[in-house]
Amino acid sequence: MNNLLLIIFLLFAGQILGSLVGLIKKPKRIVLYGSLAFAASMMLGISFFQLIPEAMKITPFYLVAISFFLGIVIMRVVDKTLPHINPELMKKEKPSVKKSVIMLVIGMALHNLPEGLAIGIGFAITPSLGIALALGIALHDTPENIATIVPLYNLTKKRMKSFLITSITVLFEVFGFVLGYFILRETPLALLGISLALAAGFMTYISIEELIPAAQIKKNLKVGLISIILGLVCVLLICLLG
Repeated sequence: MNNLLLIIFLLFAGQILGSLVGLIKKPKRIVLYGSLAFAASMMLGISFFQLIPEAMKITPFYLVAISFFLGIVIMRVVDKTLPHINPELMKKEKPSVKKSVIMLVIGMALHNLPEGLAIGIGFAITPSLGIALALGIALHDTPENIATIVPLYNLTKKRMKSFLITSITVLFEVFGFVLGYFILRETPLALLGISLALAAGFMTYISIEELIPAAQIKKNLKVGLISIILGLVCVLLICLLG
């Protein structure tokens, strides 16, 4: 029960903290870019150092590979069908505020669902893996939500409304966790491995297609490289502690 409560706390902690920081004091652009690079590094590290190795322990390699690339394809299709707003779009034409907010919320939900799914599946395999994943994702959620709530506040012009919207989207991560832990834990181990690889594909796509380009690493090379290294070091420490 204590492990489950810790997981639930971590599900909310990173996103709520990121939202509060983003609203209380709008971060400098260089901090925002560094945060996005750190988040991308964490996501990739979790995918390749934790999710895929765990999947390969319980599932044949060919199924892991197929599931991983299927996850990337699914996120690509979803991204093209329901694109979400990012900070760079605020520089372009003025969109419908209502439509932009809806698209942003959809995008946040698409990020949170596979993350919760990965935590739930990991927790179903071993509590230590679930906690390690939850900690890693919470550490990445904080800068990601800072990067998300800034354009959301620019759209709504209301602090409380922006905070409530980002807080509500945490429920998608909770739903993913419930799906992964309480439903998929009764399935064969091979299916759990497939689900882990699928979640790794989701997170890899999000990192490469969205977070890394938004971080503008070439323009901020020093900050970008330091953030990427720190993200990978954090994941390795989590692996060692797990």
